[in-house]
Amino acid sequence: MTDAVLEAMNLTKRYPGTRKQRGKLALDHLNLTVNQGEIFGFLGPNGAGKTTTIRLILDLIRPTDGRVSVMGMDAHRNSTTIKRQVGNLPSEARLWDHMTGGQVVRYLCGLRPGCDYTYALTLAERLNLNLNLHVRNYSTGNKRKLGIVQALMHRPQLLILDEPTMGLDPLVSHTFNELLLEARDEGRTVFLSSHQLTEVEQVCDRVGILRDGKLQAVERITDLKRVFYRWVTIYTHSPLDPAEWSGLEGVTNAMLQPNGIRLCVSGALDPVIKLAARYPVDNVSVEEPTLEDIFLAFYGRVPND
Repeated sequence: MTDAVLEAMNLTKRYPGTRKQRGKLALDHLNLTVNQGEIFGFLGPNGAGKTTTIRLILDLIRPTDGRVSVMGMDAHRNSTTIKRQVGNLPSEARLWDHMTGGQVVRYLCGLRPGCDYTYALTLAERLNLNLNLHVRNYSTGNKRKLGIVQALMHRPQLLILDEPTMGLDPLVSHTFNELLLEARDEGRTVFLSSHQLTEVEQVCDRVGILRDGKLQAVERITDLKRVFYRWVTIYTHSPLDPAEWSGLEGVTNAMLQPNGIRLCVSGALDPVIKLAARYPVDNVSVEEPTLEDIFLAFYGRVPND
């Protein structure tokens, strides 16, 4: 993965204000590169600037400063060409209520170069979506499924998905993840905006964390987890002094347990292991942080149990 499919360069968006109040800075000099053949997770709570970023990428709104390149083309000057090669699922997809799901799929498929209607039907079947019903009779989850089908059915080189699993049950979410992994394995690229950390943890190769319009970090999922703390529990029947463990490098929390001690450890485990070797150890468990833990750490929460 060496070719950049999506690049944001000093991308900034400030929405207009009033005479008395300056407009809101929704995105603040975002610099970001998404490579070909990867699933990139774009994380942040509501209001962080994720949807603004997507609208700028798709040239639905114009930046205050900076620019976006998509597949080597300027997002504004080549907007029409880019849209032919992109599959987009907005956070609130609105489709035609008076049409059946099948009519919507057939109509949109006819507008998109290279769309395979048979493949669209396969997608609907895998997502357990009944295309014979009118859109107005769909549940929230089924409307989301229809949005997924229209985004994927022309096998776009770049998928831009905003909160794609919202309203889906776990089984359908699993199928959706399979579809994303298949797209990646075919060399296509996915830009997935979400506040569901478990969602990106399961499928993404890298993740960027956005807060108040500013990019806080971009890391591989595995590397991001290693940056932060781990919970280490040492099981022993020997009496232990928490102060002894709290003095170790990287240990920020030491709590006695009925059968040992539990430690919050940042960095290398070597000092902990060496001290544990002085005691008869029955077992050791190490809990890697979830992305939820990492996300809370970025937002100022101190790890505790």
